Amino acid sequence: MIAKLRGVVDSTGEDFCVVDVNGVGYLVFASAKTLGKLVPGAETTLLIETVVREDSISLFGFYDAWEKEWFTTLTKVQGVGAKVCLAILSVLTPLQLAQAVSAQDKNSFTRASGVGPKLAARIVTELKDKIVTIPVTDMAKEMNMEMTPQDQVNSYEDVLASQAGDPNKMEDAISALVNLGYQRLEAYKAVNQAALQAPDADMGELIKLALREFAKKD
Repeated sequence: MIAKLRGVVDSTGEDFCVVDVNGVGYLVFASAKTLGKLVPGAETTLLIETVVREDSISLFGFYDAWEKEWFTTLTKVQGVGAKVCLAILSVLTPLQLAQAVSAQDKNSFTRASGVGPKLAARIVTELKDKIVTIPVTDMAKEMNMEMTPQDQVNSYEDVLASQAGDPNKMEDAISALVNLGYQRLEAYKAVNQAALQAPDADMGELIKLALREFAKKD
């Protein structure tokens, strides 16, 4: 099986690229986000997932490990084939995927071609307890946060601790913000940011802090 390709980008298409490795051109399917990082004529390295079927062998390429992990995770959901998975990865970054699953935000997934409401609901339900990991330093880069890896770990542990004390507190705060008209994914992000700032805050305080996060963006 091919696990990685390093070569020159020969050409790119709507959902694929051709990578020239020592004169051999490999057809690699990829998400729009990965393809957007490739420059024809430039050297690149892609992580590869090889999918073998009775009538074909297809290569799917990824610019980073987290995207590849999400690909393998998503394709385990019934009804999510490789092409649908690439469509999802084309509209949602790995971080946005993690947030959408955690927030049980079905609407984010319906933005992808081929994903209707029923499939979106199945995805968030089946992946609810799944953890798709990423190195902490990569997460900091993805979130554009100036935090050290240890700061990231400490912050994550703070959120887990706050949820462990009252598992319904954050969900109730998110629901309250949704009722105020905010999108669920936006509310999820704001409440989690509030929990990072004040792990011991009650639901009312979390809502106030989350609203301040929204105010900063206005």
